[in-house]
Amino acid sequence: MHAYWRAANYLSVGQIYLLGNPLLREPLKFAHIKPRLLGHWGTTPGLNFIYVHANRVIKQRKSPMIYITGPGHGGPGLVANTYLEGSYEEFYPHIDRTTAGMQRLFKQFSFPRGIPSHVAPETPGSMHEGGELGYSLSHAFGAAFDNPDQTVIAVVGDGEAETGPLAASWHSNKYLHPVNDGFVLPILHLNGYKIANPTLLSRISHEEISKMFEGFGYKPHFVELKTETFNEKDESFTEIHQKMASTMDLCMAELDAIRAKAQAEMDAGQPITRPRYPMIVMRTPKGWTGPKEIKGKKVEDYWRSHQVPFSDIDEENVHNLENWMKSYRPEELFNTDGSFKPELAELAPEGALRMGSNPVVHGQESKDLRMPDFRKYAVTFDKPGTVNVEATRVMGKFLRDVMDENEEQKNFRIFGPDETASNRWNDVFDVSGKTWFADYLEADKTNDFLAQDGRVMEILSEHTCQGWLEAYNLTGRHGFFSCYEAFIHVIDSMFNQHAKWLKTTRTINWRKPLPSLNYLLTSHVWRQDHNGFSHQDPGFLDHVINKRAEVIRVYLPADANTLLSVTDHVLRSRHYVNVVVAGKQPALQYLTMDQAITHCTKGLGIWDWASNDQDGEPDVVMACAGEVPTMEALAATDLLRQHFPDLKIRFVNVCDLMTLQPEKEHSHGLSDREFDALFTTDKPVMFAFHGYPWLIHRLTYRRNGHSNIHARGYIEEGSTSTPFDMVVVNKLDRFNLAIDVIDRVPVLQKIGAHVRQKLSDKLVEHGQYIAEHGDDMPEVKNWKWPY
Repeated sequence: MHAYWRAANYLSVGQIYLLGNPLLREPLKFAHIKPRLLGHWGTTPGLNFIYVHANRVIKQRKSPMIYITGPGHGGPGLVANTYLEGSYEEFYPHIDRTTAGMQRLFKQFSFPRGIPSHVAPETPGSMHEGGELGYSLSHAFGAAFDNPDQTVIAVVGDGEAETGPLAASWHSNKYLHPVNDGFVLPILHLNGYKIANPTLLSRISHEEISKMFEGFGYKPHFVELKTETFNEKDESFTEIHQKMASTMDLCMAELDAIRAKAQAEMDAGQPITRPRYPMIVMRTPKGWTGPKEIKGKKVEDYWRSHQVPFSDIDEENVHNLENWMKSYRPEELFNTDGSFKPELAELAPEGALRMGSNPVVHGQESKDLRMPDFRKYAVTFDKPGTVNVEATRVMGKFLRDVMDENEEQKNFRIFGPDETASNRWNDVFDVSGKTWFADYLEADKTNDFLAQDGRVMEILSEHTCQGWLEAYNLTGRHGFFSCYEAFIHVIDSMFNQHAKWLKTTRTINWRKPLPSLNYLLTSHVWRQDHNGFSHQDPGFLDHVINKRAEVIRVYLPADANTLLSVTDHVLRSRHYVNVVVAGKQPALQYLTMDQAITHCTKGLGIWDWASNDQDGEPDVVMACAGEVPTMEALAATDLLRQHFPDLKIRFVNVCDLMTLQPEKEHSHGLSDREFDALFTTDKPVMFAFHGYPWLIHRLTYRRNGHSNIHARGYIEEGSTSTPFDMVVVNKLDRFNLAIDVIDRVPVLQKIGAHVRQKLSDKLVEHGQYIAEHGDDMPEVKNWKWPY
């Protein structure tokens, strides 16, 4: 095992430095070294050490493991280990285990048109992007949920352990079912330093660390290298190898005992006693086995080993690099043809038990959801715009039955930060409780739906919910994440990394299409009048649309039936991030189910029943996207038709926001001819939009007649007020929309002065009314579509 570890370390250093001469069969020269040295060495030897020991456990137990590396810049280590075990060659046949293959392995690392320096989608066995810290543990638990046969090794770097997302995710152990889910074995790797500073957890005592993790509900086991008695001779490594091996065996035995005890409690009809799960605290030097110092400056066991220990390659450092690599004695590890010594190669697991070939990690065991017919949940009405319904409550009934129909498969969960009931998904509690392994109070047992076998995952940490769901998707299962719209921004960077993962894996043929990551954003900007300015922000849409068109979708259903159609679609989809924005408050309903299906299939369209331009071209196009903007646009249309009965209005609703882009920029985009047919090329278009209005201009700036599009949306105005006042202060209300039409339709500019003044007076009246009554005017509050 020590020789195997030396081989992994040798290959890791070679990837960072070498362009040629992979086995040092000739003296090292400048020409053999890459012109640009990129990568991270400091964490890599520790990751290699853990990988070798995990291999031994897999072979001994004949059970699969998933390896998640929090220190993602240990990329060369994961590549090295999957190369040694043979997984890498199976996915990349040109990187074979020969001298030429090794040279190609070295050259591609952090090289133009090669592979990234971190653990990335291109790395077999990976499901955790190394570009950002903080998510390894939540990913580990997300991968373990409903995967009882898997053990997930989660290596947490001590720099990563300082992040907020990681700190919250330690509590995931209160959500893991010891029988129905897999095991997670966290390994906190203390190597002492970040980029240029010591790490906090490496500078607190053994006793403090022990108490800290006992408080989190773990049973910590320590594997610590005593550097003061350590030297580089092979026999000095014996103690640390034996300590790690015995500790991993102890942890696995404890996990077996936890499962056996829990199973016995279940068989006896008793609640499961919350386990205290084992974890390992491993303390080793940063840059372990690397140069102790370079030109008089400390490197090993110091921050200087974090990235490339010496990047200024002069004659002295060429000699230093050669000595460092030769210290691993490659001639003892690799045959003359570059192949791995057979007696070492046989230490790796075989087939799908190799961590680089685990089919779960590559999405190869994913199953589609069993879907009930969403049509049976349809809202019915006699006339559009006359019946009020809570759209997300209807959605919740549908999700309840999705969860129920997939109970046997156990591949669907709901995630959210303490908001499932608030967001009106209450009906899911008919078939599942909220997962909970912390203590119960008597009141909990009757009121709060807490359940040890629940499939609703709630923790007041958006980061943890996101991490759980990402990994649940990455291992082939399905879910939905509901969140208040303003606070989904907490996970902006996590979404960013996941979208990049999806984009990259679309071109990797051995990775199967994954279930889409689905968001419901509700408690949205236009109905946060009660919580005020801090809760008002629709800007996640802008962030999402920055990502590549092939992986993002944004839907703004206007009512419950369109929301049902969209929900069915996104749950069936694969390899996207789907953002659905819908309201939870009572709102008017507009489309029958058949109309909704047609509308959602197209993504946008003219609502004939709200238009009066059927006999010719319109004078104005009233467009909208989003629940509240749709109502205000309809109300503005009503006002205009009352005052100007000869005005021809075309009413266009947009459900799929990406249809606004040209077809060459997004697969859902309309052709120019289709866009022009809907919106015209020369008539004013008033666009009432759910989000920031400039996003509409961003999506349509290349369209014919773009200068005629006038968007209204959220402009950072708001407070604790009334629902209608929220749209008034942002000039999205019916009165301002109607005034905009008067100002932009040539014929109305000449004849509309009196009406314009009446509408302006209504805005003044509104302000006076809410100041006195604390509620909206009845004519606004009780408005319905009158035609």
